[in-house]
Amino acid sequence: MSTAATNKAAFNRIHDAVNSGDLEVISKTIDEVVTPDMLFHAPVPMGTTGPQALKQVWAVLLRAFPDIHVAVEDVIAEGDKVVFRNTVTGTHQGEYRGLPPTGKSVAYNEIFIVRFADGRIAEIWGVVDVFSQLRQLGAIPT
Repeated sequence: MSTAATNKAAFNRIHDAVNSGDLEVISKTIDEVVTPDMLFHAPVPMGTTGPQALKQVWAVLLRAFPDIHVAVEDVIAEGDKVVFRNTVTGTHQGEYRGLPPTGKSVAYNEIFIVRFADGRIAEIWGVVDVFSQLRQLGAIPT
């Protein structure tokens, strides 16, 4: 299997875990697929780094949006990188960024570039449409 195919397979494992909605499955998969010193460059004000930051992001998202679903729209894999564009949907049923549950549905986009080393995620750059997300929740006027 080529490096790009191996990296895509690791990406698919993370994607499947995330859509399981099970924080334990997500955490276990992160431990298996992410390097211990992973660098995370994304809009996540979590105060942690490495795999723990990724686990914390999913803990927050699952509390706020228990039915969260990530639909992969595009995947490009070449060399040591995989780029993917997603549409994320969910219903706001728990506290999120200081907002009490609204019951509102959200749909927003994100793009990530993931660098792999030895078949594991070593670095992530992400752009998440937080503005659209917060506007749909009523935190930002339309």
